[in-house]
Amino acid sequence: MSGSPPRLSLTDLSKSFGAHRAVDAVSLDLEPGEFFCLLGPSGCGKSTLLRLIAGFERPSAGRIRLGEQDLTGLPPHRRPVNMMFQSYALFPHMSVAKNIAYGLAGMGRAEAAARVADLLRLVRLDGFGDRRPETLSGGQRQRVALARALAREPKLLLLDEPLGALDRGLREETQGELRAVQRRLGTAFVVVTHDPEEAMMLADRIGVMEAGRLVQIGSPAELYRRPANRYVAGLLGDVNLIPGRLGPDEAGEARTVETVHGPVRGIAASPLAEGTAVVVAVRLEDLVLGEAGLPVTVAEATFLGDRLRRSLRLPDGSTLRASGRPTDTDAPPGSETHASFATGAAAILPA
Repeated sequence: MSGSPPRLSLTDLSKSFGAHRAVDAVSLDLEPGEFFCLLGPSGCGKSTLLRLIAGFERPSAGRIRLGEQDLTGLPPHRRPVNMMFQSYALFPHMSVAKNIAYGLAGMGRAEAAARVADLLRLVRLDGFGDRRPETLSGGQRQRVALARALAREPKLLLLDEPLGALDRGLREETQGELRAVQRRLGTAFVVVTHDPEEAMMLADRIGVMEAGRLVQIGSPAELYRRPANRYVAGLLGDVNLIPGRLGPDEAGEARTVETVHGPVRGIAASPLAEGTAVVVAVRLEDLVLGEAGLPVTVAEATFLGDRLRRSLRLPDGSTLRASGRPTDTDAPPGSETHASFATGAAAILPA
């Protein structure tokens, strides 16, 4: 297999369909060998962006470069890029080996057979070459499609919801396999997904899309702990949003937020001006019950096996949610207690 691919660079890339701007001035640099996920709900533009990189759509504006090569006007078959679709599109009348070898036309028979054998080992399907696709499980068919997409050693592999057709258990197993294959090859992968857990499992970095724009790019931990706005915070997992107004700067290191429940001090610095309407974003697992903090009543408790999720009612009637490991001392519904969180675990976001 070839070494790491060159850098992919998108510059002010846009695509319009009539009056609708599906992709809006997207700029992105993808590092060689990086596993990058485009994350967002249906209709946000992520699949259109992938098709622009593959050459199946022509941009309305902007440039696409792979290393020193300008791909912007090239048709798909002239780009050193391949794309794997959710449907896998395997040929049912062909064996696994012939499906993988389909894109190797023009290569000598012995060389093609050796390449196919290497790819079968890579995706852990040794001995499956003579099987037909209908005899394979969903995860095995996914690996055949992956091997076929890698057959011509693309410098960049694009995957559009590659695990969307699998059930949850098989999807989680296949996520690990996909990540392992990418690590062994060192080829840059760009995956489109609407599943935040999948994106966090797979990606070195995630690009969150909303209405055709990339609204934040970062590692899974960066996006989870320091989201840019309420949209990103909610997309990456359940979160409490406590409204308030931004108070004064505390020596440049932290800020205070004045809320109806009292001041919350010591949150990481924010560039927003004093008096700005904001929300304090607190993840459910960071909210703990005890003898200090906001007075709350446990309105509901739901046992979920490895965690207990609680709905907590504040004196003004608003609610917070908490999630933690079940214990023998958990406060039952109706109990009065207090909820607190470490300010270092919270983020200040525009309201």
